[in-house]
Amino acid sequence: MTTPSRKVLLRIAVSLALLLAVVLLAVWIKPPDILRVGANYSAKVICSNVFLAGRDPEEVLRSDVQAPGIALLRLMRVSVDREHRVVRAGLLGFIGDGLAVARPGVGCASVPDGDLDFATHASVAAPRAVISVSSTASVSATAPTGAEAGAGSSAGASELWPDGNTVATSNALNRVLADDSLAGPGMRAIVVVEHGRIVAERYTGGFSAAAPLLGWSMTKSVLAGLVGLLVNEGRLTLEQSAGWPASGDGRDTIRIADLLAMSSGLRFNEAYGVVSDVTRMLYLERDIAGFARAQPLLHPPGSFWSYSSGSANILSRIVQDAAGSLAAAYPAEKLFKPLGMTSATMETDEYGTLVGSSYMYATARDWARYGQFLVQDGIWRGQEMLPRGYVTMMATPATASGGEYGQGLVWLWGADAIEPGKNPDATYGIPADTFWLEGHDGQSMAVIRSRELVIVRLGLTPSSDHYQPDSLVKAILDASSQSRY
Repeated sequence: MTTPSRKVLLRIAVSLALLLAVVLLAVWIKPPDILRVGANYSAKVICSNVFLAGRDPEEVLRSDVQAPGIALLRLMRVSVDREHRVVRAGLLGFIGDGLAVARPGVGCASVPDGDLDFATHASVAAPRAVISVSSTASVSATAPTGAEAGAGSSAGASELWPDGNTVATSNALNRVLADDSLAGPGMRAIVVVEHGRIVAERYTGGFSAAAPLLGWSMTKSVLAGLVGLLVNEGRLTLEQSAGWPASGDGRDTIRIADLLAMSSGLRFNEAYGVVSDVTRMLYLERDIAGFARAQPLLHPPGSFWSYSSGSANILSRIVQDAAGSLAAAYPAEKLFKPLGMTSATMETDEYGTLVGSSYMYATARDWARYGQFLVQDGIWRGQEMLPRGYVTMMATPATASGGEYGQGLVWLWGADAIEPGKNPDATYGIPADTFWLEGHDGQSMAVIRSRELVIVRLGLTPSSDHYQPDSLVKAILDASSQSRY
């Protein structure tokens, strides 16, 4: 057998190198959408963690972007311009045009169209309203601040949480949290609140009680609270139209209640890992609410349940339109400040719409404040911030969901069903009135009103790890019961 000559091998190598160069040039000039999604995702995650959480960008790239194991993301490289508060990312550092910018008060926004000038100077106040709101509704009194709001002033810092920053934990419960099999892989923070006080907490991986952490879709349940605030102020009703004009396609019959129950009937593909509706909305669209509103109606409103981040972002726009001049500042002024959630930021898209589907950062303790607010039926320091019965409505099964999901952007099951149609929480002995805030990569909060118990668990735990929080919650319930006697 004749061995190829050195000249032949050299020609082959040169040809392959030229082919690779042509391919790289082609994808650099017009990168496929999947590369653009990966690049914008990388830029956005790193931007938020650098400018909101103060983390090192290379560490975030390794542990948040690349660690879950998606091959495409392993080749991402980033650069951070701290002076202009801009992050760029791309495959091998130059393919995909990933771009994100940090803006005062609203965190980081993905800039998929590359229009950094617009994104930097865009008003976060509001594009034109898409729904009608009451012109006579009054705005509630100025939110309390400082010690009155439990915001951690020097006067109240030594008081027990939530009035201050002091916690008195239980040894029995701390032992439960120390069990890695219960805490799960990738856990970064767990906080347990019982009867309004933190009774156990644990942090790992260099994270602490001061670290703002992303809740992903737990943000949806906070968005439901914002809707409730506006209902309480008389600015919205659950039965009103969600704002489509009459056009004969049926979308004008969608109510705010249908969006809250994930039963709008609109088409929306929530698959991750591909270029689907949700990844396109978050990483390729300048106006997330406009993209979601443009989807066609597949089912009569209220008749079909389908989990949709698009529905949440339509609600986000509705919230801002109803909030008037506060717009994107509404969460901070009307919810976070009164509850003392000083670390909380709900981010916006490039256009200025709150990304109520996915992007809220807060410390584990501040996430727990929101859970305690729900345990207290929307009452904080004697102020009825939500309508009476609103939290009960949130946790009432959405008719079309088969009992799995509530009418107010909360989950009623904390784990995947073992038997079709049966709540798996019952298998663990978890109280029937438990509802859940849940998010991508293992974020969860169990709210158990009958036990006045809130359990927050945050981290980076990909679905491939198959972790579910029910065992942790059950162990905490058992240890809490035993510690009373």
